[in-house]
Amino acid sequence: MAEHGAHITTASAADDQPSIFEVVAQDSLMTAVRPALRHVVKVLAESNPASYGFLWRWFDEIFTLLDLLLQQHYLAKTSASFSENFYGLKRIIMRDTHGIQRLASAGLPRQQLWKSILLLVLLPYLRVKLEKLVSSLREEEEYSIHPPSSRWRRFYRAFLAAYPFVNMAWEGWFLVQQLQYILGKAQHHSPLLKLAGVRLGRLTAQDIQALEHKPAEVGMMPRPARSFREQIMSALKKAVGGVALSLSTGLSVGVFFLQFLDWWYSSENQETIKSLTALPTPPPPVHLDYNSDSPLLPKLKTVCPLCRKTRVNDTVLATSGYVFCYRCVFNYVRSHQACPITGYPTEVQHLIKLYSPEN
Repeated sequence: MAEHGAHITTASAADDQPSIFEVVAQDSLMTAVRPALRHVVKVLAESNPASYGFLWRWFDEIFTLLDLLLQQHYLAKTSASFSENFYGLKRIIMRDTHGIQRLASAGLPRQQLWKSILLLVLLPYLRVKLEKLVSSLREEEEYSIHPPSSRWRRFYRAFLAAYPFVNMAWEGWFLVQQLQYILGKAQHHSPLLKLAGVRLGRLTAQDIQALEHKPAEVGMMPRPARSFREQIMSALKKAVGGVALSLSTGLSVGVFFLQFLDWWYSSENQETIKSLTALPTPPPPVHLDYNSDSPLLPKLKTVCPLCRKTRVNDTVLATSGYVFCYRCVFNYVRSHQACPITGYPTEVQHLIKLYSPEN
């Protein structure tokens, strides 16, 4: 039994196939980048909503654009994504008709490159949007935003009932693929690699040498005379490459900081964090200097600042402390992701229903 286990662990080294620990580690790296950057953007938006609020509202789109530049740079220059290159891996083309393995410095062919970009960048973006849609639909279903006779409500309920099973099937597909990879029955630990027509392998000595000498060789090559259009395209490519290189350098340095954040927010350290960061209840926003004639806040405390009528179903925003009608503030927060009074970044889950002693 031990001999069989040793054979499994050494077989991958013979054909440059990475271990399950390497592939899972590189997968978890990019998974940790998004929430870390999201936390940074949230802190910036809360500190200065006027200047950085758009970063919070358009975080998914901005992150996807930066991720696209980063992954395209690495796939074209190193035949690997950022996280794969960080762990010394590369993407190898399946069913190569030439029978000769390409060097990592040659980059991926156009077909495999764009397939990889779509699966690395576009698919996670669509999944994040789908999860946010499901979350908003659950909020609407819980608080009965739609009238009982609405035809859409039956569709929403069917969609919400089917989504957990679809998500479970998706995750199970990946789990089965990883089990087959561990047992040596598959060349891919992820179905997405199979869809892209590539598999992961370790960088060889020739790959590392080629990657190190490629920038020097490019700089020493003579440059023929080019047209104005070619010069503009070359300048744009250099600009995109420079942005991607800056992102990659920053992420490489930030990887170690991400590990610290993961430890800082782990469950084992929550009590220590609470004791270190415990602060008294903050006062109302001091930078909001309202006059008595301010149109934002009504004079009567029982009036909703949005509809200017007596509040119904009092609901407070946890981010600012102001009270509104539930229907008014729900629709506003869902559309603007901000408090209507302070402008603080706000989400639907920050709504808190208030109950009077009479109720």
